[in-house]
Amino acid sequence: MAVTDTDFDGIVVGAGAVGLACGRALAARGLTVAVLEAEEAIGQGISSRNSEVVHGGLYYPTGSLRARLCVAGRRLLYPFLDAHGVTYDKCGKLVVATEAAELPRLEGILRQAQTNDVEGMRWLSAAEVHALEPELRAVAALLSPESGIFDSHGYMVALRGEIEGGGGAVVTGTPVLGVTPLDGGGFSVRTGGRDPYAVTTRLLVTAPGLSAQDVAASIEGFPATLIPKAHYGKGSYFALQGGAPFRRLVYPPPIPGALGVHYRRDLGGQGRFGPDLEYVDAPDYSVDPGRADGFYRYIRRFWPGLPDGALVPDYAGVRPKIHGPGEAQPDFRLDGAGVHGLPGLVALFGIESPGLTSSLAIGEAVADILGV
Repeated sequence: MAVTDTDFDGIVVGAGAVGLACGRALAARGLTVAVLEAEEAIGQGISSRNSEVVHGGLYYPTGSLRARLCVAGRRLLYPFLDAHGVTYDKCGKLVVATEAAELPRLEGILRQAQTNDVEGMRWLSAAEVHALEPELRAVAALLSPESGIFDSHGYMVALRGEIEGGGGAVVTGTPVLGVTPLDGGGFSVRTGGRDPYAVTTRLLVTAPGLSAQDVAASIEGFPATLIPKAHYGKGSYFALQGGAPFRRLVYPPPIPGALGVHYRRDLGGQGRFGPDLEYVDAPDYSVDPGRADGFYRYIRRFWPGLPDGALVPDYAGVRPKIHGPGEAQPDFRLDGAGVHGLPGLVALFGIESPGLTSSLAIGEAVADILGV
């Protein structure tokens, strides 16, 4: 079979925000695209259990994919949301130091944000912080005015609409069981579900989040040594009973491997805190009420007025980490043929925060790697 005789120009595995953004980027470049999703609806994995935060791009190492794609993705995201009528609130974000010992960390974050070309960053004194958020306790803070929150499900619906409007398809209830490279180029993709079939494609992108390692292992010829070990980073969230105390996002300095428990007021006006970080052996979406004790201690560092009994278990998400406890957090991996040796394939690994903010830029980067 010649590579030009395939059923599709491109197939994307995974219909979360990143997979849909990859499908949208390929469709926008004139390709016929199918996005295959194992679940019965789009965005049922990582994309449905997160903070819905638009990240500014403050923290990530100089020149890393995280830094570059977060800033580029955020710059693409707000106009996309405007164009599709998707709700968002560019409320801004405060990164707070609650004691003098944290000021050097805040200074380092400001330098990194400036290196990453994050717009509008400001250093705020304690008095300036109090003027913006009277209940917030801080000796200083950074203001990131480009940060915000948005309707991630509405965003994914808009991405699906662009794919389908371009003649593509988003097919749910269709797990990928295996992939075989074709003689002459391209791939045969075998699927399960209610109506199993095999479909051929010239190009293949794997972006299934928590299943990234399993899907990569199902591709004939994909080097097993290049598949990173999967680690599951569970994050629990607690909702606040009563009025939301702050308008802006509030973040203490990051913890190892994550940004730490932060505050947000969601689009409905509900105050929420999370996520924390707990490594688990398998995806687990229960919330242990006992974890509230740690939340109270942590939150009262920046909001001493948090009342007893005000936190109630909300939901949990699981991040597809490719590093374990105590290990340095690696960069996003967008592995093309130069890495694994299979032309026409890009395999994504470790796309956790800020993957949602970065998603449109990730889609464009993937299309560039594929040379379309």
